[in-house]
Amino acid sequence: MTIVIAGAAETDEVGRLPTHSTLQLHLEAARNALADAGMTKHDIDGIATVGTPGPIQIAHALGITPAWLDGTGVGGSSFLFHVRHAAAAIRAGMCRTVLITHGESGRSRIGAGRFGMAPDSLLGQFELPYGVVGPPTSFTITALRYMKETGLTHEQLAEVAVAQRRWAHMNPRAMYRDLITVDDVLASRMVAYPFHLLECCLVTDGGGALIVTTEELSRRSPVYLLGSGEAAESPMISQMEDFTTSKAFRLSGEAAFAEAKIGHEDVDHLMVYDAFAHVPIYGLEDLGFVGRGEAGAFIAEGHTSPGGRLPLNTNGGGLSYTHTGMYGMFAIQESVRQLRGEAAAQVPGVEVSVVLGNGGMFASAATLVLTNRLP
Repeated sequence: MTIVIAGAAETDEVGRLPTHSTLQLHLEAARNALADAGMTKHDIDGIATVGTPGPIQIAHALGITPAWLDGTGVGGSSFLFHVRHAAAAIRAGMCRTVLITHGESGRSRIGAGRFGMAPDSLLGQFELPYGVVGPPTSFTITALRYMKETGLTHEQLAEVAVAQRRWAHMNPRAMYRDLITVDDVLASRMVAYPFHLLECCLVTDGGGALIVTTEELSRRSPVYLLGSGEAAESPMISQMEDFTTSKAFRLSGEAAFAEAKIGHEDVDHLMVYDAFAHVPIYGLEDLGFVGRGEAGAFIAEGHTSPGGRLPLNTNGGGLSYTHTGMYGMFAIQESVRQLRGEAAAQVPGVEVSVVLGNGGMFASAATLVLTNRLP
């Protein structure tokens, strides 16, 4: 059975949407994905989403009575997990066509839950008392250890933001499009050492949706799911086996590449979740595209920029395009666009695209291998 992404679309706009509730973002994205697929709600018998509103409320709001539901919530990588789980459910005969939705009022906070960390949680007990509060301070732990052990410089870290802004410059939907330099990055205000403002993800509103089904039921040229993998390490960043590498990145990537039966030389395009500038560096190394400690120089030399040999985060990523809080949906969307030949910053000849999602602070990861033609 061949599993495909038959529909993919985002909300009409991403960025600042103070008139849109969280639920409205989900529903607008779902409507757009259904239209993209040439389907209606009556074709859908599976629903997957994460957070509040959950899959039951999304199904009810759309007037769908699903045979299968998935509310897996493992951070920003959840939507990659949903694609993998939907594929398994369809192969098992539990459902035929799954709608995966995302909506998040990350900036405007319309209908969104409160921020906070439960004091009796693992993080609340064992990290919060030491000042580790949220992504900026959590991710510094890994970034600083990586810089010390590999020799990554501040300038090389800044190059990640510079490279991705080159892609965003060609994307009319990107929140930030003006070209920047390493000096601009290093001159932006310090958020939490070593991260400057331009090395931190955006905070935006937006949403997206996907329709996963079989090739037989697809009504347009599909994008094929060639392989997938999922993994997890620790809910606390302080308990990672090694601060300089993500075990979840490695394991999910190995599983996806093995299932897809591809090598690194087969990959034309790459999307790596980029909540902060060092995450794509980990992604390049943990997926095996470059050796340990080599990713910073690889990016600085222009290999991931427009015209480079491994186009990376071609929508501008979470650093320049959009980041609602859970970015994985938007990474998948850009891979689909590239494979369809519909991207704003289109890379010529993309046939295989790999998406790597991060959840929490290196807590979970999932990898998808997508293609526009089966071997």
